[in-house]
Amino acid sequence: MSNEETVYIVDDEESLRQSLKYLLESVKLRVEAFDSAESLLKALSPSSNGCVVLDVRMPGMSGPELMDHLNDRGFVLPIIFLSAHGDVPLAVRAMRGGAVDFLQKPPNSQVFLECVRRALAQGRRAHQDQQDAEVINVRLATLTAREREVLDRLVAGDNNKAIARRLLVSYKTAEAHRARVMRKMQARSYPDLVQMMLAIRRGEGQQGAE
Repeated sequence: MSNEETVYIVDDEESLRQSLKYLLESVKLRVEAFDSAESLLKALSPSSNGCVVLDVRMPGMSGPELMDHLNDRGFVLPIIFLSAHGDVPLAVRAMRGGAVDFLQKPPNSQVFLECVRRALAQGRRAHQDQQDAEVINVRLATLTAREREVLDRLVAGDNNKAIARRLLVSYKTAEAHRARVMRKMQARSYPDLVQMMLAIRRGEGQQGAE
């Protein structure tokens, strides 16, 4: 399967599956349609990106069960749930699990397209956060244990004097450590360094939510 941004439709009702596929293709979105959760899982790869339009109740694995499975396996694929039942407890579970939206069948075309576009945008941001975090983690791996301590104190807001006092080193030593941290992290400024660490947290948050 291509790694191109794709809307994955999973619904055991063929007529709805095909109508949603045609609607999405009419606005030039790439679509793959599946009749079960199991068939989607066989087709996905770790680099798959886009979003999933997912029926709540299906034979075999249910929509919420598939969502949990995708999260456990680390997929970054925002989910839009579809239900013919308007089941409130299931909707609550879906939203708590990270679903973008919960729509009743058959969804209004315009509302559906807006939800899909929102889900795709969320997926792009999540993938970018992960990619940023991967780059920054490579840089973090080059720091010594002491440099990592200095980094942690910098992000906590300590200046060189406070770092020197906390780590029991001279001011010049703290200053030298800070310079090496900035260089190895390729940070242009202190705010840039803080943004890098926030990006790490966002990336970890995506993995934790998956």
